[in-house]
Amino acid sequence: MSLWFSRWSLGSQLRSACPRRRTFCWPVIVLAALCTRRDTAGVTGYVRALGLRGGCYGCLLDFFHSRALCPDGLARLWSRLVLKVHPGVVRAGGRLVVLADGLKKSKSGRRMPGVKLLHRSGESNTKPTFVMGHSCQALALLTRVGNAHQAVPLCARIHEGLVFSNRDQRTLLDKLLLLLASLQLPEPVLLVADAYYASGKIIRGLFAQGGHLLSRLRHNACAFAAVPPPTGPRGRGRPRRYGAKVRLRELFAAAVRTMPSPAYGEQGVTLWWLARDLLWRPAGCVVRIVAVVHPARGRILLLCADLSLPPAEIIRLYALRFKIEVAFKQSLHSPGTWAYHFWMAKMRPIRRGHGDQYLHRQSDAYRTAVRRKLAAYHRHIQLGLIAQGLVQCLAATQPALVWRQFASWLRTRKSPDCPSELVVAAALRHHLPDFLLVGPTDPNWRKFLRDRLDPDQIEGARLAA
Repeated sequence: MSLWFSRWSLGSQLRSACPRRRTFCWPVIVLAALCTRRDTAGVTGYVRALGLRGGCYGCLLDFFHSRALCPDGLARLWSRLVLKVHPGVVRAGGRLVVLADGLKKSKSGRRMPGVKLLHRSGESNTKPTFVMGHSCQALALLTRVGNAHQAVPLCARIHEGLVFSNRDQRTLLDKLLLLLASLQLPEPVLLVADAYYASGKIIRGLFAQGGHLLSRLRHNACAFAAVPPPTGPRGRGRPRRYGAKVRLRELFAAAVRTMPSPAYGEQGVTLWWLARDLLWRPAGCVVRIVAVVHPARGRILLLCADLSLPPAEIIRLYALRFKIEVAFKQSLHSPGTWAYHFWMAKMRPIRRGHGDQYLHRQSDAYRTAVRRKLAAYHRHIQLGLIAQGLVQCLAATQPALVWRQFASWLRTRKSPDCPSELVVAAALRHHLPDFLLVGPTDPNWRKFLRDRLDPDQIEGARLAA
């Protein structure tokens, strides 16, 4: 049970997220259920995973819709806890490496606010091109344990589907900057994102926060050389700001420098690259452009606003951007972060192919109910990301203890220094009945659990007896 006590001590450090101790008991229960449940069937899975009494189902629904837990405040506490606990936080140029990406999760509920028709671009035959669902943006912190890298999720929010005011002109880029600023990270960041976020708005917004952007550029992008110094007397008019135009796709032909490929699972592969510092008009400043040629995967253009970062480091960091995709996949299938089913009874049903829901002409009571439901989604998402991050922190800080309490079998153990989330969840699940029957050391927690547990419903309790 020592693994559970380590897990309990980590979760208890989020105590200040709730004003009352009794209120904080419910997120602790939800986090324990998210780390150990076997299904993603919603709130009923929490009751089954921990062996709670049937009356706790309604209490859990009330908790997710309560204003006692602020998702933004919880995200700030969680971000600082990760920086404090995780031993392998990656920094580049003295800045935290934060990964950003968007996620489109399918939802079929006709009475769920924020659900709209979404387009998903991908090459998988199992994913339809158009889907009804929630569009989210997420941030994750890049970490390293041994030779393995992980993306520890920090926060995610639904940023599309609802328009409360027709005067709101904020784009997804603006909302991402606000999401990053809401975390109030104690150090500046290097934001690593895909080509959608290669924008002057993002670069200027990060400059205001002391950060920089590293992203991919489209092949048809252009930049400008620096203006040569004047050779004669200055003429009339405004001085030139941009020099000769450079078509960035032409840099691929001049790539002469080589380096081993930092992509995951590639050995013996050599990359050709070329780096130039050019003026990029959307940002209005000098950025570093790196043209990379892969012998099998093709060509790619990388943009970095930090001119002190070496080109080889830029290529290596962008090769690790896919770690946030791995974290998305894990959050979907293991803790069930997006497996919420909260419907709004008074909502007008939406139809297939419906777009944004405009609420600026609705009544105040209806708009308040929509905000309440959206906040419930954000609480569920934030707690799911924290549960996944707690499992990752346990794998990074207690690897030997995790393997010692992993009462199952694997054909190969590829990462003895950093077990996977599946291994940590299996170890927690195996010792959950003993922990629930004994209870934590705090008598208040013990009394709270004893009043709500049903020993006959705890999975594995009879076998342990």
